[in-house]
Amino acid sequence: MNQLKCPVVSNIEVLPDVYLMWLEAPPIAGEARPGQFVTAGCGGDTYLPRPLSVHRIDGGQLALLFSVVGKGTGRLSQVKKGDTVSLFGPLGNGFILDEKARNLLLVAGGMGIAPLHFLAETVAGAGKKVTLITGARSRECLLPVSLPQKYYEKGLPPAGVNVVAATDDGSEGFKGLATKLIPNYLKGIDQVFACGPTAMYKSMAKMPELKGKDVQLSLEIMMGCGVGVCYGCTIKTRKGLKQVCKDGPVFRMGEIIF
Repeated sequence: MNQLKCPVVSNIEVLPDVYLMWLEAPPIAGEARPGQFVTAGCGGDTYLPRPLSVHRIDGGQLALLFSVVGKGTGRLSQVKKGDTVSLFGPLGNGFILDEKARNLLLVAGGMGIAPLHFLAETVAGAGKKVTLITGARSRECLLPVSLPQKYYEKGLPPAGVNVVAATDDGSEGFKGLATKLIPNYLKGIDQVFACGPTAMYKSMAKMPELKGKDVQLSLEIMMGCGVGVCYGCTIKTRKGLKQVCKDGPVFRMGEIIF
């Protein structure tokens, strides 16, 4: 783990209240694995840093994709190129990839795309077949579909990833929740990775089609310290109480008690 003052390369509002921030952070970028996160100091009177998924890695640079949900992320949204942000990480346990797996299904609910982009980029680059189901309220909120390509050197999603969109209002792709599409894309799938709201996970846990599958979930939850000291992110699992920051944020679906 590294505690660094990282220069901001860019910080762009890519969608309303959604920001893509690139920082120079070679030690963190060199160690980070898909599914891990960092904590970012927000400055001012925001004492606690905010946990943010590692969204992309490009050489010694690291990207964070986040939405403004409060004072801390509001401050982060206002930093400019040349400013510095205090980062601590990489933290937590990332996704566990089976080397023999060839076909992967990724399911992103809303901002759940943040850690899954890093995963998709990594596994697609390794020659694995990747399908990404991504859901949002409307087309304008679908990051992989509507994000202007000029913000990404190689575009979003990564090359070689098959993106399937679902929107609540039907303005793009399938009309309905992303989870409704999962059974349609399970044939030949070796592993399933998901990130999204708890309601999405509860729906997935009830699916008979996922029984016996290797399904890994990245939990989105409020954290305090980020290293397992404060116990503020404790959850119930079939193996007892676990801390999302230290034992996760990635857990196998069958371990979690919803």
